[in-house]
Amino acid sequence: MPSLWAKTRTTLEMIKWEHSIFALPFALTAVLLAAQGLPGGRLALWTKVAWILAAMVAARSAAMAFNRWADAELDAANPRTRSRAIPAGLLSRKFVLGFTLLAAGVFVVSAAELNRLTLYLSPVVLVVLLGYSYMKRITRWSHLVLGLALGLAPSAAWIAVRGSLDARIVVLTAAVMLWVGGFDVLYACQDCEHDRAAGLHSLPQAIGIPAAFRAARAMHLAMLGLLLWFGLLFHFQRLGWLGVVVVGLLLAYEHSLVSPRDLSRLNAAFFTMNGVIAMVFLAFVAADLWLRS
Repeated sequence: MPSLWAKTRTTLEMIKWEHSIFALPFALTAVLLAAQGLPGGRLALWTKVAWILAAMVAARSAAMAFNRWADAELDAANPRTRSRAIPAGLLSRKFVLGFTLLAAGVFVVSAAELNRLTLYLSPVVLVVLLGYSYMKRITRWSHLVLGLALGLAPSAAWIAVRGSLDARIVVLTAAVMLWVGGFDVLYACQDCEHDRAAGLHSLPQAIGIPAAFRAARAMHLAMLGLLLWFGLLFHFQRLGWLGVVVVGLLLAYEHSLVSPRDLSRLNAAFFTMNGVIAMVFLAFVAADLWLRS
């Protein structure tokens, strides 16, 4: 049992389960919007929310574990990542692959409990989530594939509630994709030299760190443009628009924390601020809808 507990704790550290907060607030935003005018009791909606949460945690856990499994040799060769669970010998690749399969199974079961369309689309989602791990071997635009993996959350949540896809929610998916892609470009600046030496692809490796910063800023400006469009599509009132403004200010602050010459505060910009941005957007949209009800 101590060994099992140690492995469980190490696994949770490996998959960074607490970082599920990045996509979760955007999924819940979609749930709130999809539930507007939907017939049915609150119990049915809360049941759906519970299965959505289970599906999201399971999907992200599978994606993170598979990424660590696929990148084990690359992580061992990178001074920044060689202390991760598999290179450090804390977990075996066999154990991590087994955990990946278990999490993927929980995701499919959760999707089946939502509706038929979510079940049918669950393999497609898994292909995107797991396929990201190999994108850095193929293209400098792997950052956008990671963005798509998280950006699918609001569209998937809408389908879970409504049983069909509304084109309007795809705008939020695109916004999240650019948001995640932008901050992943910044995060990849840490490994620019290692990626060049290892033959891996990333935007910083391909165009240099200063240009990569400009690309990240462009992605985040485009994200704000999409959020403005999203607000128009869903008829935001004052609080909704205020939420978009606050997100813009937080993004500007996030970019002020780092520069091409100073990446020392990258973890604060990457982890802390992005969690705040996601929660702030959800809070303002929820308040906007509450005042309208």
